[in-house]
Amino acid sequence: MQIHDLPYLDPGDPDVRSGTHLLWWLGRQQSVGQLKGFGWALVNQLGVAALPLGVGLAVQAVVDGSGSRLAYTSGLILLLGVIIALGDTMVHRATITNWTTAAARIQQLLSRKTAELGSLLTRRVAAGEVVAISTADAEKLGWFVEALSRFAAAAITLVVVGAGLILYQPALGIVVAIGLPVLALAVLPLLPIATRRADHQRDKAGYATELAADTVAGLRVLRGIGGEDLFLSRYRKASQDVRGASVRSASMWALISAIQVLLPGALMLTVVAYGAKLALDGRIAIGELVTVYSAILLTAHPLRNFTEMAMAYSYSQPSAERTVRVLSLHRGSDVGDTPANGTTGPTPSEHQLTGDLFDPVTGLLAVEGLLTAVVCGDPDIAGALAERLGGHPTHQDAPAASVRLGGVPLDERPLMDVRATVLVQDKEPVLLSGTLRELLDVPSSGQVSAAAALDAAQCADALTALAQANADGGDDPMESQITERGRSLSGGQRQRLALARSLVADPEVLILDEPTSAVDSHTESRVAAGIRHLRNRRTTVVFASSPLLLDLADQVVLVDEGRAVARGTHRELLHGEPRYRAVVTRETQDEIEQRLAAMGTAGFAKAPRVERAGGPDGPMDTTRQSAPNGRDGGNGGNEESA
Repeated sequence: MQIHDLPYLDPGDPDVRSGTHLLWWLGRQQSVGQLKGFGWALVNQLGVAALPLGVGLAVQAVVDGSGSRLAYTSGLILLLGVIIALGDTMVHRATITNWTTAAARIQQLLSRKTAELGSLLTRRVAAGEVVAISTADAEKLGWFVEALSRFAAAAITLVVVGAGLILYQPALGIVVAIGLPVLALAVLPLLPIATRRADHQRDKAGYATELAADTVAGLRVLRGIGGEDLFLSRYRKASQDVRGASVRSASMWALISAIQVLLPGALMLTVVAYGAKLALDGRIAIGELVTVYSAILLTAHPLRNFTEMAMAYSYSQPSAERTVRVLSLHRGSDVGDTPANGTTGPTPSEHQLTGDLFDPVTGLLAVEGLLTAVVCGDPDIAGALAERLGGHPTHQDAPAASVRLGGVPLDERPLMDVRATVLVQDKEPVLLSGTLRELLDVPSSGQVSAAAALDAAQCADALTALAQANADGGDDPMESQITERGRSLSGGQRQRLALARSLVADPEVLILDEPTSAVDSHTESRVAAGIRHLRNRRTTVVFASSPLLLDLADQVVLVDEGRAVARGTHRELLHGEPRYRAVVTRETQDEIEQRLAAMGTAGFAKAPRVERAGGPDGPMDTTRQSAPNGRDGGNGGNEESA
């Protein structure tokens, strides 16, 4: 695999049993590149290891006064220089290729997982963590992969050098053979400590960066409440923590570097002192002493690969564990996207993604083509339920508990089909920077124009604000620029622009989580009417507690303690369901008890019938009484608020 061949057509199926398994899987995937790197590294390092032999022969030739041997050894040194240069060039090329392609493989795997999980990913792993894995951690994994081949070549080179010196000059060779393993393994006990300190520094730096970003994002609010000094002191403390962690990490690496200089120097002094004594005694020649001395001097090159390999593994192991946590996530349950019966699910031709939307966990049923409002007393439960309805189950959900559309579990359908059919708008949607035209340029049915969606979402004031903030946008409001995350707009304006984007998409099923929570009642009434108009005969689920929205819904479902407990129109539930009334009207428990006491049994006998859940394993009874205006299940266009 060459760099110009990237990206991979298929990055493969990673071994995510552990970080170590992922590292070795990644190494095996780069086997061809590893062999190239190993071969050229061996050529380079053996050439360096052979250089002292030529130098020693040349020195001995000078001592002996042999011009022919000096010329011969000079040619040998020149040849070794060419081999070393060629090997160094090619091993660098192989190293960069292995590093880049391994990191690219990890990034492709992460991109594929991100596309598979969608917004579910950021609910399980922080978005900043995913970015860190795809950048810094991917590079560390690539570093480990490329270091493997050079480490193997260095190990073979040291064995060859030690054996060669024993054969060449046994007296000094034994000393070197004993010292080399000590040099190679001396810093290993310190590496875990250095790695822990480096990880601690990374965590501190990440927190400081996050704190700085939050402060900048909320600077206008901080100035309004006078909180600049408080956040400045927090950032100053976080910055000092980063400095302290950096100093502790650097001190450990400084100690490791000192040991790498001290021990080879001690070995060299030992060999020189012992070799000088042997030379004075006449037991070895001067050229042999120079050869052994030079060999020890040049062993620092392969020894650095031992230390680098230990560092690469120590650094990449935590990175691999973090990567495995992301790559092992699944859209459905912990066992993956495969249904419980082992089948691959129906093909698009077998079942179309239409029909009623049913959640077996809560018993919530949204009838096809109707506007269903869901009232839930707990906003957290409402948000989680909205995500479930959009095909984003939590990791605790079993495959059999998947939301069903038209009787088909969403987990059994291709992800692209689900995303094209069901759209979820969060309570706090994100606006990307760019022009308004680019914001509304989303995959859509083509049945709803941008102008109609903006009008339905009551975005006139947002368009005016954008035009005023972008003097170069011209007369076309669609060319108005939206700043990052729409920070120049109010919360209500951002919310309505996001709603317009969802309405333009015009999906088969649209799920809105509190789409009007940041607007005033007058605007909310018109937005509710706009949603009702544009989503006519389209399945729409709105999580809300506002009577203005609830009164326009075809049906309203009350979810209490994680279960759909009642269904009917807004007015029916308001008069016949105390729990519903408590959520919508904000009645206290005492007020509810007083109302119940005042109404008595006779009062409830005259109240409209409210449908209850049929049982824990099935949806509520879908038979409804006719509404007063003659429509089935709702008051239709009646815009009167309760």
